Order: sequence, then structure tokens, then C-alpha cells
Amino acid sequence: MKSMNLSMAAAACGGRLIGCAEPEAPIGRAVIDSRAVEPGDLFVAFRGERTDGHRFIASALEKGAVCALCERVPEGVEGPVLVVDDVQRALEEIAAAYRRTLHIPVVGVTGSVGKTTAKEMISSVLSQRFRVLKTEGNLNNQIGVPMTVSRIEPEHEAAVVEMGISGFGEMTALAKIARPTVAVFTVIGRAHLEFLHDLEGVFRAKTEMIAQMPEDGVVVVNGDDAWLKTLSCRQRLIRYGLGENCEVRAFEPELLQEGRTRCRIRFGERELRAEVPAFGRQMVYAALEGAAVGFALGLSDGEIERGIRAYETVGRRGAILDTGLVTLVDDSYNANPESMRCAIDSLTEIAGRHVCVLGDMLEMGPESARMHAELGRYAAEKGVDLLLCCGELGREIARGAGELARWYPTVGELCEALPALLRRGDRVLVKASRGMHLEEAAETVKHLEDL
Repeated sequence: MKSMNLSMAAAACGGRLIGCAEPEAPIGRAVIDSRAVEPGDLFVAFRGERTDGHRFIASALEKGAVCALCERVPEGVEGPVLVVDDVQRALEEIAAAYRRTLHIPVVGVTGSVGKTTAKEMISSVLSQRFRVLKTEGNLNNQIGVPMTVSRIEPEHEAAVVEMGISGFGEMTALAKIARPTVAVFTVIGRAHLEFLHDLEGVFRAKTEMIAQMPEDGVVVVNGDDAWLKTLSCRQRLIRYGLGENCEVRAFEPELLQEGRTRCRIRFGERELRAEVPAFGRQMVYAALEGAAVGFALGLSDGEIERGIRAYETVGRRGAILDTGLVTLVDDSYNANPESMRCAIDSLTEIAGRHVCVLGDMLEMGPESARMHAELGRYAAEKGVDLLLCCGELGREIARGAGELARWYPTVGELCEALPALLRRGDRVLVKASRGMHLEEAAETVKHLEDL
């Protein structure tokens, strides 16, 4: 935030500068971990459930923080502090004020499934022409989005901001901070139903973003999604997908055995060949998302093709690995009914014996048990050969699948059973909500020495 100084930040949030000898000093990044502070950063002293950031103000200032944003000044602290009534609200107001000084395209990415994949793909495509700032890790909430905006520097020519929510009104708050000029919507799926109730609620909450966009903005939506294809807005609307209603459309999608995905993409009279170095049906949609934003922002076909080829899988989101014994598809980062079905579909397109290792899908609301049983039936109908489930709701997946399924109460018990159940040449999918820690099962499969 080098174009913003301390006095401007104080004015933006209505705070009081104390102990500040240089009110015109520029501000760097917003940082909430004192261990990560670098000279010039703004240390934000959040009070969390486990610890209070006010305890670390002195340490942050010693490391060179230009100021600490806080609700009180701890005894013994000397140095510049910006005192406010509510640190969260003040951070949002400062970031929003800084965003208003920027004149670059900002792409906001949201949806129930595939936000991070879309963010990475779009960033990869735009990086072929622009210097791009993108969301790091999972900093996509009301703390993470202002932190991301604070990292945009004068050298950046575009930003891609992932925006995740779990309740109504949250997207409005995020969009007021990020002010996207391009919005990308992946899928409206059954996620956070505990708070959003049903698919209509998810649709309404996600699309709150559009009201905060400029009239000349661009809205990019999945035209194959039952809810998104009904969307209308005052901005330019671009639909992507496989259907005839999509302006950016994929043809001849192929999932290759070696873990790549390719297709042809058409947009009006333009056509390009997309090859993604990652596996799964969802990667066709990721390529479409990257291409659609590239088209909207004026990139050439060659730049878009190179950006799609340069995509790199992030963490445990559908990473495919030949262990020498089995082919592992590690998608243990997160899950909901739509992403589970997509992962099963992709797995069964690889020739071989198909084994699904599945766990609970969390925050599914009162119909959760039914959704898990339906998933088990879906796996059976798709011809999965063996289904291994764990967790309380995983038991419902097993019940829905019938005889092909086995259930284990804990991840530990599942991991102990795996070596005796797998065979050489198996295609193994591992997927559950992050809170299930099913990455332990993926690691067990990865490190098997013999079968």
C-alpha cells in the first residue's frame, strides 16, 4: 500500500495515531503474524480465539513495522500505533480506501467449487502479458481479502482475488474491498448449507459481488450451471462451458492417462487448443475460465494457450501421482456433493480398478445424511470397484453404496487397512472435507512399498 500513508489510513478508518513521528510514512503490506513482519508493514493486532495479537505489537514494531493497528495500547509499548474501535472493520476500511487509488483490472473469483483452481489458472493466463498479484494460500475471507489487496504494489498490472464466503452479506463486504472489474463464478453447489440453507441461498450470497462492480465490468459465469446460466446483470456477461448457450465453449475434451487434460476452445471466430498439465473434468472448466478472462482482457490466442499450459496444481486439489504401485488422485483438500461427483467421474475415465477413499463432507446442513447416502449410490452406479469410507457421515456414504463399500470410524483405522485392500495398478481417489484430515490416507497410499 505504498501509495497510502499513515495519516491517510487513519482518515480512512477514523482511528487515532499515537506515538507517530512520521504521519506521512508509507504503508506496506497488512500482516497479522508478527513473525512475518518486514520493514514498512502494517501489523494488524487481531484478538483471536487462541491468542491476542496485542501481545505481539512490541515485537512487530521492533522488526520494523511502520505501525500497529490495534484496539488498545499495551503497557510498555512505544512506537506508532493506530488505535481503532474494531480492528476488523478498520482493516477493511483501509484496504477499501487503498483499492480506490488503484487503476488496474481486478478479477474476483468465487463459487462453491474450484475457486482456487480458477484463481491459479486465470493468474497463469494473465501472467503471459501482465505482472499479476494473486491471492496466496486460502486468504479469501474478510481477513484474507484486505490482506491481499494490501499487497498490490505499483509494479502490478492486474490482480486475481479469490473470494470465499459462508453466510449472507459476506460477499458484499469482500466486494466493497476488492471492487472487482471482472467477476468469475465457477459453480453454485451445495456448500455451507448450514448457513445458506439451499442452492438459491448460495446463488444469492455469491452473486452479491455484482452489485459492487462498475457498469463497464465483465461477469464470467459457468453457462452449464443450472443457476448461473439464468443470471442477468447490467455488466457485459460471458458464459463459458460445453453447452450451446456458451460464448466461450469447449469441444472434444480428453482426459489423458498421463495426467493431462486437453480440449479445443472457441470464442466467436477464434479457436485455440488448450492443454492443461493436470487431470480431471474440472480442468476443462478451469481452462475455459482462464480463456474467458483472457479474451475479456484482450490477450492473444497464443498468450492464452501458453498460460493454460503453464498452470500448476496447488496442494491437494486433484494432484495425480504414479507411485509405482498405484495411480493416486489426491483431492483431499475439500469436498461437497458436486466436487465429489466430478472427481468420481474423472477417476472412472482412467482404465483400471477404481478405488474411492472418501470421508465426510462438512457444513452440509440438515440434509447432510441424505446427501452422503446419495453419493454412495452415485459411486456404485458409476462402477467404482471398491469404496472405503471413514467418519460419521462417511458411514452414510458406505450405506448408500452397499456391498462394494467398507466403513472405518477413524482415518487411522482406514490407513491401517489400506495396504491389504489395494492392488497393483489400482486407480485411487482420496477426497473429503479438509476437516477430516484425509491427507493422512493419501500419504499412506503414496508411501506404500509393496502390494
